[in-house]
Amino acid sequence: MMHLNRRQFLRNLGVSAAALPFLAGLPSLTGAPLPQRRQRLIVMFSPNGTLPDEFWPTAGELTFKSILEPLTPFKDRTLVLNGVCNKVRGDGDNHMRGMSCLLTCAELLPGNIMGGGGNPAGWASSISIDQEVKNFLQSRPETKTRFGSVEFGVAVPNRADPWTRMSYLGGNQPVAPIDDPYRMFEKLYGQMKDKDSLVSILDDVSADLKRVSAKLSARDKQMLEQHITLVRNLEQELKTPADAHLEHKMPPLDPGIELVNDNTPQLSRMQIDLLVNALSNDMTRVATLQYMRSVGQAQMRWLGVEEGHHSLSHEPDANKDAHDKLQKINRWFCGELAYLAKRLSETPEPTGEGSMLDHTLIVWTNELGKGNSHTLDNIPLVLVGGAPGLKMGRALALDKVAHNRFWLTVAHAMGHTELKTFGKPELCEGGDLALS
Repeated sequence: MMHLNRRQFLRNLGVSAAALPFLAGLPSLTGAPLPQRRQRLIVMFSPNGTLPDEFWPTAGELTFKSILEPLTPFKDRTLVLNGVCNKVRGDGDNHMRGMSCLLTCAELLPGNIMGGGGNPAGWASSISIDQEVKNFLQSRPETKTRFGSVEFGVAVPNRADPWTRMSYLGGNQPVAPIDDPYRMFEKLYGQMKDKDSLVSILDDVSADLKRVSAKLSARDKQMLEQHITLVRNLEQELKTPADAHLEHKMPPLDPGIELVNDNTPQLSRMQIDLLVNALSNDMTRVATLQYMRSVGQAQMRWLGVEEGHHSLSHEPDANKDAHDKLQKINRWFCGELAYLAKRLSETPEPTGEGSMLDHTLIVWTNELGKGNSHTLDNIPLVLVGGAPGLKMGRALALDKVAHNRFWLTVAHAMGHTELKTFGKPELCEGGDLALS
């Protein structure tokens, strides 16, 4: 009803449909009471396992080691979980199951995509947790949003297989992330023609926004101004020459090295800014942020790393050079997580209850526990932000619990409490985790 009232309100003011992305999430748009508390979920993925000695805090202490140091400003809002394991078996190799079973928690379908060791498999056989939560929220008028979920990518290869997809609408229905900020901007705001003739969307809707602004509360006026400023900044970024900041151009996949553009750090920040903007304007309450892919040979030259990521992850523990480079790579991913948390912490919650980070749960995870052993045990899980039932500011060591139970806990924190099992039911024994 609220969604319909807002649309009718805008039509009565003579506001064009192009202005909707800027206005749909403002609480005072119809003069109705402030909305109920919003809860959001972001799943962030980075590949090829981690370095346990540089990653895991001592249980109970939450003393950050080198990889997690960028999260220091958010220590009291961080929960690190050790001992969560992907116990799904069946077809495919551990990288395939690690990636495509990561959010689905059920076996891969039979298929002819050949994995390591001659283990073929197909796509995932069931829905992923992000889409399960999205469907739950979209089924309720008070939590329904324009997109339901948005899938962001950074340097994701132009290919489709179980190593490149973690989000699934259902069995055999992978969802491809969008890794070009220009395409994502167009998805969120529309009206674009091409990169060379980009005209400001704000120029087209400025009169509408000015007219509506007089009807808004002081808080909503401030939110609208922040939204406009970010969109204008993003438009300027998108007008930058393509070879500098614009899009990730995937080179041909080659045996050995899979290059990643040196502008990947800029693309990452643009995607994060778009993600925060989509959440702040209530375009969606569920999002994924996928960095690269499982088995990916990203060559991160901006970190001084010339070797492929996957090859480095296979080096023995005694190889100090590989260890140091993997530490840099994983710390960089954590730095992007910290930037996302910072952006959310700087953005006021529309209801006035703290910041958006207080009402957003970010889960940073991986398809493997450790690259050179291909283990599916002790999957890296770092939670940042806030959600009901989750006590932050600590590190917990669990006793090899199935990751089905972890995602069940996340679903319950998002309000989806009627969900009793997720993925393989037999791996849900014990129910959700007691993390309060």
